[in-house]
Amino acid sequence: MKLTDVIRRALVTEKTTVMREGQIVAFEVAMGATKVDVKRAVQQLLGAKVAEVRTSIVHGKIKRQGRFAGQRPDWKKAYVRLSPGEPVPEFLEGA
Repeated sequence: MKLTDVIRRALVTEKTTVMREGQIVAFEVAMGATKVDVKRAVQQLLGAKVAEVRTSIVHGKIKRQGRFAGQRPDWKKAYVRLSPGEPVPEFLEGA
């Protein structure tokens, strides 16, 4: 798996904005990505040392339109704790 395919996008919510003060950054990652893949991708693409990676699978919601029901796809989320003293990547600062 290529490094650019591992990280899909950065998650920018109120919760992740508060978590950034504690050196934790959240990303949507590929379903097949492991913790080692995520750590390697963050270190090489963002140039920041990683202390810890936690992942979780977010199950898609069931959505209805009248009598028809469908389900959004499942996706994977990764919480990346940066090493102490590492700056948060600049593209996340203004968000």
